[in-house]
This record gives sequence, C-alpha cells and structure tokens, in this order.
Amino acid sequence: MSRPRPMDACAPLSRGCLAVVLAGAAAAAALAAAPAKADPVTTALDAAPARAALAKPPKEPKVKKPLTDQAVADIERAIEEKRYIDAGAMIDTAVIGGSKDPRLSLLAAKVDLGRGRYDQAIEAFRIAQAAPQTRGAAMEGEGLAMALNGHEGAALPLLKKTVAEYPNAWRAWNALGGAYDDQGQWAEADDAYAHALAASDAPAIVINNRGYSYLLRNRLDEATADFVEALRQRPDLEAARTNLRLALAMKGEYARATAGAQKGAEAALLNNAGFAALVRGDYGKAETLLQQAMARKGAYYDLAAANLELVRETKARQAAESHDPK
Repeated sequence: MSRPRPMDACAPLSRGCLAVVLAGAAAAAALAAAPAKADPVTTALDAAPARAALAKPPKEPKVKKPLTDQAVADIERAIEEKRYIDAGAMIDTAVIGGSKDPRLSLLAAKVDLGRGRYDQAIEAFRIAQAAPQTRGAAMEGEGLAMALNGHEGAALPLLKKTVAEYPNAWRAWNALGGAYDDQGQWAEADDAYAHALAASDAPAIVINNRGYSYLLRNRLDEATADFVEALRQRPDLEAARTNLRLALAMKGEYARATAGAQKGAEAALLNNAGFAALVRGDYGKAETLLQQAMARKGAYYDLAAANLELVRETKARQAAESHDPK
C-alpha cells in the first residue's frame, strides 16, 4: 500500500459485487390414474408418456470448475490495475461455476478494500482467515482495512500479530511503518520499512513510504533520494512524484516544486508548496503561493483558503509573542 500523503488528493473508490447463484431444478412427472373401465386405446395413449418419462435419462450433475492459478493471477492483476469491475466479474464467474476455493473470499475482500468499502472488506477478510491457505494474507488485509477505516488502535496489534506469524507479509510491515511514523516512533518505523523492503515484491511503494517517513523527520535529502529512487523504479507512481515536489518545497526550492505541472494540477501543487513554506516559516512566500493556488483554481479553493488563514494566524501570533513583555 502506498502512502501518498499529499496535501490535496482524492482517490475515488467503489466496490464490485460478488453474486452467488444457487440454481436447482426438480422435475416431477405426475401420472394420471387410468379410468376403472378404460378402453385399450385410451390406456395406451395415457401410458405412453409415462413410459417415456420413466425411460428419460437423468440429467448429468453439474461439474464444478476448479479455480486455476492463472485465473487467480488474472484477478490479482485486475485489482492491482484498479479494474475492480473486471475483477468482480471474474470472481462472479468462478462462483457461478461452482468453485468454493477459499481464495475467492480473499480476492473479493481485496476488491472491497480497493474500492474503499472497508467494513465489507474487514468482514470478508475475517471469513478468509478460516482457511490455512489464505489466513496470512487475510490477517494482513484486515489490518490494512482497519487502519484505512480510521481504527488504527485496533489495527496495530493485528498487524503485529500478522508479521509475527507471517514474517514475509510486507504490506503489514509497510503499514506498521506508517503507524509508527504517526506515533513518532522512528526507530520502530525504520525497522518496519527494512522488513518490508526485504520481503516486498513492490519495493518502490515501500521506498516511497520510507521517504515520507524521512520527510516527517525533516531529513529532506534522504527523503528526496527515496522519492527519486521510487520514481526510477516506478515512473507511474504518482504518490512518489507528489511527495518529491513536497520535499523540494520543504527545502525552499519552490520553483522546482511547482514546475512542469499539468494545467489541472497546478492549483494543488501551489497549495502544497505554500503549505511547505508555512512549515519552513517562510510566511511571505507561503501567502504568495497560496494566493496563486486560489487564482489558478478558477473557483473557491477551500483548502488553500484554510492554509492561507493559518499562515496569517501564525504570523499574527508570532508577532504578538515577540512584543510580549513576558
């Protein structure tokens, strides 16, 4: 899981349905009783359908199609690429085909997680923990969903339990790094990111998150180096690009932090640079950048307006403190 942590970002998410179809048909043939005094022709006509029905071969039982590793890989790829409708459709097809593979519950939970339906994801991950085959990934997923749903206090012990039982659960280690960052436990964060990197098959995500950890500690050169490396490995990792611009702004390189932005992203980058200037104590530059952000937006920009108000309040408070005889 990547931690973009931009000052102005939104990730729209949704959920694919998992349809469970229970189909069954029972055919009943009712044979009418022949009249007490039926003539041979009537008896023959009534009996013929009965004999035909009795002679009809029974329906062959529906053969359940096993879930192949390739099908799982295809669903995983769709989830990774945020093609949640495609992933949901493939899960539905497998369920309709009669598969009861426990990996389907895990995959459905991942779709819920990706779409931001955290309560449903938590429930599905708990179901998937019942099977030894999916227990580790399901524990990891539940911890991630709980953290994303704002229940970090409950997520932390679950994530710790996950990595204790499954040391290669790199997403759990990565999430633990973020949790330790939020608590200012830097040594623990470094250890968690080191474990995540050692086990990860997606190191750019972990490197980006470690870079953000350095950013929080004002270790700007190390943060910048991590964001650059993450982008070298994954040029499409927008979280790292956003964080790199923020790191440059935190170093006072405002022009570089806002250069080359696409037209639709200019306002957000200027806002982020203005926020960085505020953190640096560069209040004059912060006001200029935030005013530019509001102008570029072309409409009321509540976030930049709130940051601008914060800049002015901070300046006023510091001015008052500097004249305080105490």
